[in-house]
Amino acid sequence: MATTHKISEDFFEDSFLLIALHSNLEDYAIGYSFNLHLKSNFKRAKTDLDVNQHISFPFFEWDDIKNDIRWTLISNHSKLEELEKQDGLFSNESSYTTHYLIPEHKEVDYFLKIEQEDEKELESILKQIVNMPNVVTAYSIDVENLKSKNNLIF
Repeated sequence: MATTHKISEDFFEDSFLLIALHSNLEDYAIGYSFNLHLKSNFKRAKTDLDVNQHISFPFFEWDDIKNDIRWTLISNHSKLEELEKQDGLFSNESSYTTHYLIPEHKEVDYFLKIEQEDEKELESILKQIVNMPNVVTAYSIDVENLKSKNNLIF
């Protein structure tokens, strides 16, 4: 009889810190603001994160080689334009459907994913982000309790 070996899902899980951001800035503007105020070097990824055929989320990434940390700034919203055929005054008008990367946090505009296990720097990072102009608030999110944390593995 052959022996079956199973590898637990925890073996493949990357550990990361997650910060929720509330801001009215567009994605390119918040990326620029991070680079300006945090002395980072975020760059727009060549391809968006595709959740399915029609839904994609733009993101910015920065590999901090000096500290061996990978940073990802990603939008939580994606709007899908749908053309509705109707009769009447508003015929052929577009409607928009908003999809969320993390549906249980619909109020969040952006997520900052920091691929690092050390939480010592988290308070310092949060303080710097909250002091940035046009950032309303920022706070840490417990990744272990997220139902859709698989959407953040890319």
